[in-house]
Amino acid sequence: MIRYFYTEHHVTTEVESIRNGAWIELTDPTHEEAQKIASKLKIDIEDLLSAIDPEEKNRIELQEGYTLILVDIPAIEVRHGQRSYTTIPLGIILTQDEIVTVCSEVTPILSQFERDQVRDFSTKKKLRFVYQILLRTSIVYQKALQLIDRRRGEIEERIDKVESEEDLIRLHELETTLVYFATSLRGNGNVLDRLTRYKRLQQFPEDRELLDDVIVENKQAIEMTTIYKDIIDSTRELLSNVLDARLNNVMKRLTSITLILAVPTMISGMYGMNVDSRWMPLAGTVHGFGIIILITLIISILLMFLLHRKKML
Repeated sequence: MIRYFYTEHHVTTEVESIRNGAWIELTDPTHEEAQKIASKLKIDIEDLLSAIDPEEKNRIELQEGYTLILVDIPAIEVRHGQRSYTTIPLGIILTQDEIVTVCSEVTPILSQFERDQVRDFSTKKKLRFVYQILLRTSIVYQKALQLIDRRRGEIEERIDKVESEEDLIRLHELETTLVYFATSLRGNGNVLDRLTRYKRLQQFPEDRELLDDVIVENKQAIEMTTIYKDIIDSTRELLSNVLDARLNNVMKRLTSITLILAVPTMISGMYGMNVDSRWMPLAGTVHGFGIIILITLIISILLMFLLHRKKML
């Protein structure tokens, strides 16, 4: 899908075609759509479609007539039946007169620009637009990290009620997401470092201040990712220990019950053997059966009392 936006008199509107100072937004473009834009703007189609490949790395490439900036942004996907976060590439191409964004899916990072909800946004100020996109990206990362920490907190709150490994799987999903985030944020940080060194990308003093803000927000997101990952590791270890402790308690109880049941089983087994009754105690007594039952009950009760004192029952 191709959409064109243009800012005039501080108002951004969608237009029908390319014009100087326009923003061309490509969302999951077909090869024909990409070829159309590449031909008009004289861009290598491989660079234009690089953001569609999820394996592409964060980078900046200075080509003849345009600059390619590739960063990772948060996105939602379903893993094991659960909504989780992942990262996808976002391509930004700066030409002499236009700016092009390419993404494999609709992203809320660009939606606010489409609705003209970003202060001081103008499609004509291309480099500032890039910094604003990167700033929004860092903020979305931080919001996603806060949501991940809330989900971890919910799991920790019900840790006393956990009876299966389901929450361990959820924690693993959260940890996987943090690994994706950490890798992408570090890659974005490398892109930001290179942006500070390129003289080809002309910027105004206020743009430099905005870039500094983006770098600070990106570093903060990296720190949040590291902290939350450590907390999730601790929570997962605690949850695993709780489950192991409950399993140990169950095994102790089963062992104790087995010991208690072994007493009447052993006694009844001995008296059920085909041996001469002269050799079996109380075999010839009038009330021998009742006495044996009583002795068995007393031994079992004493064993239960002993196991209870040892906290095995």
